[in-house]
Amino acid sequence: MTDVAVLVGSLRRESINRKLALALGKLAAPRLNFRIVELGDVPMYNDDLFPNVPEAVLRMKREIETADAVLFVTPEYNRSFPAVLKNAIDWGTRPYGQNAFSAKPGGLVGTSPGGTGAAAGQNHLKSVLNVVDVVLMGQPEVYLVWKAEDFAEDGTIRNDHTREFLQRYVDRFVKWIERTSEPKTSAQADANGTN
Repeated sequence: MTDVAVLVGSLRRESINRKLALALGKLAAPRLNFRIVELGDVPMYNDDLFPNVPEAVLRMKREIETADAVLFVTPEYNRSFPAVLKNAIDWGTRPYGQNAFSAKPGGLVGTSPGGTGAAAGQNHLKSVLNVVDVVLMGQPEVYLVWKAEDFAEDGTIRNDHTREFLQRYVDRFVKWIERTSEPKTSAQADANGTN
């Protein structure tokens, strides 16, 4: 099974973007295994912490490195993406030469109660992901206007149109990962426990 590290840009327990990530994971199973990477305990990026890197940072980097792909699920804050995602990206790409995101197939989705469904925030995040070598799927785009009644607590999508739309995204993401994945080196395979 293909493992996807999912980075959600909201730390709130009842985050609608976390709910979207869970719904997508349900649609993707069993082809993709979505693993939400917890970001709430990762300290703000600070070079002074490198002599004794916090365990939360090492855990986060391991979860990204051992995944076959990454999915960013972001809300929109002030027409941009949240600091928690930028912080994860900054830690994930450092130190130099140890970029956990390098050449990873990636996807980007988001939701908001507003009419633009996190579009501006995603556009800012795209520019950063391209710089850090995420092989980002460009289409289809998911700027979802959140409607709570469309989603059950268990992640089931009640609205047929929304389910079909998101299923098309997941199907395309599966193909994108297959098409853009680079062969794992023996060191990567060892890290994943496949050798």
